Amino acid sequence: MAQLTHEIINAAIEGFENQKRRIDEQLAELRSMLDGTRAQSNTVTKRKGHRISAEGRARIAEAQRQRWAAAKGETTSSASAPAKPKRKLSAAGRAAIVAALKKRWAAKRAGSTATKKSPSKKAAKATKRVHAKNAAKTAPVAASTTA
Repeated sequence: MAQLTHEIINAAIEGFENQKRRIDEQLAELRSMLDGTRAQSNTVTKRKGHRISAEGRARIAEAQRQRWAAAKGETTSSASAPAKPKRKLSAAGRAAIVAALKKRWAAKRAGSTATKKSPSKKAAKATKRVHAKNAAKTAPVAASTTA
């Protein structure tokens, strides 16, 4: 029973301290209204938002620009050769590529009509596999019925 009373007393003390803290904050607010200044309480209050000054933002931005410049400077200094200009395809080169593609597609079309008449190697292999599986399924059944 003595243990329970100590817990109750400690809880009561904490409750009263919280009330006292709230009353102190309210008194500080009222005093600040009289003085026209902002309340300064001894307790830690949560900030609703963190604001940074324009000067601070400018310093951060400048530091970041310097970091980027240093990083870019290191990459450009390591590549000692100047950047090559973008290469362009000549009209003759383009014509050669187009002619080669036309030739390939014509050969493919000619080959595809011939393969339509006869089954492809893949289709023949697939048919063989299906027949092999069917034979394997029926073989054990036949063996077990004879035994």
